[in-house]
Amino acid sequence: MSDSTSATAEATGTTGDAADTAYTRNRRTTPTRYRERATWEREAIHAILDSSYICHLGFVADGAPVVLPTIYARVGDRLYLHGSTGSRPMRGAGADDGMPVCVTVTQVDALVLTKSAFNHSVNFRSVVAHGIAHQVTDPEELTVALDALVDQAVPGRSGDVRRANAKELASTAVVRLVLDEVSAKTRDDEAQDDEADLGLPHWSGVIPVATTYGTPVPHSSTTGPLPGYLRDLH
Repeated sequence: MSDSTSATAEATGTTGDAADTAYTRNRRTTPTRYRERATWEREAIHAILDSSYICHLGFVADGAPVVLPTIYARVGDRLYLHGSTGSRPMRGAGADDGMPVCVTVTQVDALVLTKSAFNHSVNFRSVVAHGIAHQVTDPEELTVALDALVDQAVPGRSGDVRRANAKELASTAVVRLVLDEVSAKTRDDEAQDDEADLGLPHWSGVIPVATTYGTPVPHSSTTGPLPGYLRDLH
């Protein structure tokens, strides 16, 4: 297998062991609280990652912790994160030994209100991934990653745009994080009122939270009907 073919196969997750249904559990991926809410199952983790496109990237710069929001995409057992070639994490990931990072993704599903302020909570789905990020340099893998980054937010969009030219590619960086040390944590429960509070008159319950898409508003230069992949966006 050539280097470029190997990179693309790895990027699409075709070189992994399909029999592995869960990621390896270790100290860094095991929560210290509410461990019963954690899972290391690939299917569950991938489902959470595929439901969003904004992550928070944590790293250390000049001896201090830094956390930045950015867009991401999952392809197989890899996360691709987008940024400028001049940004600190992209420069750090370009080093030969890469850069240690922590990536988090969180989806809020509901606000949980209880009769006491102390017991309020949130229903959520989250993923935390640790590892070494490396900058993507292989042209074939970079194409896969850039298409995935576009499609993560709007499925089908990568086939309906002008691809980046050489100048644009020169200012764009993508880093790869292999999903290895990763776990998910969820809460999906009703309000948990203390027995002593049940007789209080305050409202208690769950308020669902969901992301919705409005009607697409075309630019003045846009002609033709709304593409099907945008009509189906939900």
